[in-house]
Amino acid sequence: MDESGQPRSRAGGAAPGTDESARRDQTRRADEENAERTPDEPSEPNEPKESAVREPAPADDAPQEPSAARESKPEAESEPEPQREPGPTPEEPRAERAQEPATETPGPATPEPAKPEPAKPDLAKPEPAKPEPAPKPAALPAPAPKPERTRGGIVMGRIFGVPIHVAPSWFLVAALITWVFGAQLDRILPELGALRYLVSLFFAVAFYASVLVHELAHTVVALRYKLPVRRIQLQFFGGVSEIEKESETPGREFMLAFVGPLLSLVLTAVFYAGMYVVEPGTVPGVLMAGLMISNLIVAIFNLLPGLPLDGGRMLRAVVWKLTGKPMAGTVAAAWVGRALAVSVLIGLPLLTQSGALGGTAPRSIGMETVTDALLAAILAAIIWTGAGNSLRMARLREHLPQLQARKLTRRAVPVTSDTPLSEALRRANAAGARALVVVDSEGDATALVREAAIVGVPEHRRPWVAVSGLAQDLTDGMRVSAELAGEDLIDTLRATPATEYLVVEPTGEIYGVLSTADVERAFVKAMARSH
Repeated sequence: MDESGQPRSRAGGAAPGTDESARRDQTRRADEENAERTPDEPSEPNEPKESAVREPAPADDAPQEPSAARESKPEAESEPEPQREPGPTPEEPRAERAQEPATETPGPATPEPAKPEPAKPDLAKPEPAKPEPAPKPAALPAPAPKPERTRGGIVMGRIFGVPIHVAPSWFLVAALITWVFGAQLDRILPELGALRYLVSLFFAVAFYASVLVHELAHTVVALRYKLPVRRIQLQFFGGVSEIEKESETPGREFMLAFVGPLLSLVLTAVFYAGMYVVEPGTVPGVLMAGLMISNLIVAIFNLLPGLPLDGGRMLRAVVWKLTGKPMAGTVAAAWVGRALAVSVLIGLPLLTQSGALGGTAPRSIGMETVTDALLAAILAAIIWTGAGNSLRMARLREHLPQLQARKLTRRAVPVTSDTPLSEALRRANAAGARALVVVDSEGDATALVREAAIVGVPEHRRPWVAVSGLAQDLTDGMRVSAELAGEDLIDTLRATPATEYLVVEPTGEIYGVLSTADVERAFVKAMARSH
């Protein structure tokens, strides 16, 4: 027996009575541990928990518990756990604890629950590559400016804001002048040889430069009188200044026509004076003489009293001044121009054959005779066609006042932008209207529904298409007055090309919609009546 009075076994183990006492002590200690454990502490499987209350060490004289009944741990776990650092409380989610970096400690460690490994990227599904920024294109040298090509020819530049066009026919006549003048140089300066054609080409360019100066004189006066000039075109047998409006008075019409031949006469005097500066019989002397004669011919030819020549416009101004009717002057000058065309067709070859224009009369019909006849036919055709066009344009201007915006305007129905197309068309049909105007909440027009866009929408889709998707926003030039008529209406529409225009009253109220197609049909009818 020991000091406590309990019998001991021979092997040093507990007596049979002590087994039950040890089990009770073990149960008691487990109950104490459960009592000290917080209720919210999660219990982890296979992870031993240390009791919050440390168990007192048994005294030396106290009876020792058997090893089988004592709460023991494996050999690797027999060492006491190090005290935990202050960290997350047991209430924190386990995910946060899993994110803490794991530190390796030397020696045996307590087994911990397996932590989920981070998901590995699926190699079967590669991540989409991030779009790389497009490389900036290398700066390229700016291309050399090329002449602009239009329906009127090649635009060579602008003078006083007016474009200068060179028609393709100019290259033909330049080649013709080079050939004809080159043949004359062969007789005058035979020592030039093949260089005569280079001198002839220079003469052709200089001659048309003189023609350009002639047309610039018309342009400057027209701009001085506030008349818009569309362009200057150099073409076969001369040039033309396209002045878009007629002069308001016969005096201005006369000055506008006379200034061109006047400047050609001035150039004739300049080149005539240049003949005394250079040595005769040389290339500069021949060029001065040729340019003097050519400018004199241009001045005399343009002074002939027949449209479309400058002399015909001067005759028109005189008749207009005498009768007070511009149409009477146009008719008189046009018919004189037609008579002039017939005279050129017949008279020019006869004068050439008789030698009245210089040189000796040819004894037989040769290449020069055929060339003179062809030249006369081309000149006559140009004069005849120009006279007829001038007469038709004059008659057209008489009928232009019939083009009135109020008479050509279509009735319109105002609709909001979110109105379905089918509903808008239903309202238009009910009101007998042929146009749709998009208005805002205050009733002000903001856009026009294009007729071509309406036709392009199938009928079964119209209930689901809003009119805003088919409308064109209104600009300042798309609002025209209902009082416009004649040339004023044409000029207004030409300034802002569009398919439809909003027609408003002088008070600002919406009158309707003017379609360009309606104006064109009325214009064609007016032209048909002018023939």
